[in-house]
Amino acid sequence: MNPKWKLIPKILSWEKTIESRRYMMKVAPRNKIHPGDMVYFKDAGKEVTVKVQVEKVVQFERYSEDQLKKILKEYWGNWWIAFHSPLPEVFERAKPKKYCILMFLKHPKKITPFQIDKTWYGISCARITLPDIEKIRI
Repeated sequence: MNPKWKLIPKILSWEKTIESRRYMMKVAPRNKIHPGDMVYFKDAGKEVTVKVQVEKVVQFERYSEDQLKKILKEYWGNWWIAFHSPLPEVFERAKPKKYCILMFLKHPKKITPFQIDKTWYGISCARITLPDIEKIRI
C-alpha cells in the first residue's frame, strides 16, 4: 500500500472496509480469493502489519462506462477512502480498465510485524496469492 495514503490505520479503524483492484487483464487475485480467506497488508517497503478476513468478493468483468458508474455509485461510500480524488477523476482513471474486484473486509487485526520473501514473485509484485503465508514469511 502507498504509505502516503495512510490506509493501514483506516483498515484497522474500519474506516476502509473495501479493498479494490482494477485491471486491464485478468490477474491475481481475480478468481483466487474467496470469503473466509485472510488478506495481509503492508505499506510499500515495510513489514506486514495487518491481517483481515475477507467477508465477500464481488468481481466485474468487461464493464461498460454505464456499469462503472453504477459500481461506483453503489460502493463509493466504503471505497472512496483509498482514492484521495474526487469521484469524476476516479471514474476517468477506472474507465480504461476492464476488470474490477472488490474485497469486503472484516475483523481487521494488527499483528506482530514480519518481512516476506518475494523472490519467486518479482520484486515489484504488489499482490501474492498463496495458500499459506508461512511460505513467504521471513
